[in-house]
Amino acid sequence: MTWLAYYMSKDMHPEPKKTILRIFLWGALSTIPVFFVQIGLMVLLAKADLDPLTTSIIYWFLVISLTEEFFKYLIVRLKVQNSKDMDEPLDIMLYMVVSALGFAALENILYLFTPASGLSLNQLLQQTVIVSFIRFVGATFLHTLCSAVIGYFMALSFFHPKRSMLYMPLGFFIAVLLHGLFDFSIIKIEGYEVLVIPGLLLLIVGFLTFLGFERLKKIKSVSIIK
Repeated sequence: MTWLAYYMSKDMHPEPKKTILRIFLWGALSTIPVFFVQIGLMVLLAKADLDPLTTSIIYWFLVISLTEEFFKYLIVRLKVQNSKDMDEPLDIMLYMVVSALGFAALENILYLFTPASGLSLNQLLQQTVIVSFIRFVGATFLHTLCSAVIGYFMALSFFHPKRSMLYMPLGFFIAVLLHGLFDFSIIKIEGYEVLVIPGLLLLIVGFLTFLGFERLKKIKSVSIIK
């Protein structure tokens, strides 16, 4: 909820709480179809019998990153894009962030309940604290930033319809690339770089997202969204 409070503070005209809650819950529920889609894609990937590096890249960038970013976007596209509550440019980014927060919330809960056989009580408590911290600071921030990136390009596509065929693929490409780089670096990089590289990535994207919010706040017209 801390992340949600921050992003909502950027909106000069707060959105209806019922709509926020609805998109948050839909974002959480989207983890279910994502899970089954990812399982199916992993089966297909295993059958492809590719080399380990290629398999790892496809897994993190397409199986994981692309599916998660697409479903978070789909919630906003189907549930709120044509709603009366979508009445200003900044709303698009905000609802994308809310969808991402819902997705990350349930995902974080599921991570906390991963099998812990063979761990002592002290190890289990330590793992829970560490995982909770990493998921909150890292993965949750990652989800919101990547969705905000897509939301920013969605907004641009509304205000520059002739370039919509460019903006949306570009937004998805950047979001999936960032998401994949974050996950891939955590798994493949060893030593202190495993914290430094993802941390720098989040800081840079966070700053760019902030600039995106500020730019959309300056756009006055809302009629084109409809």
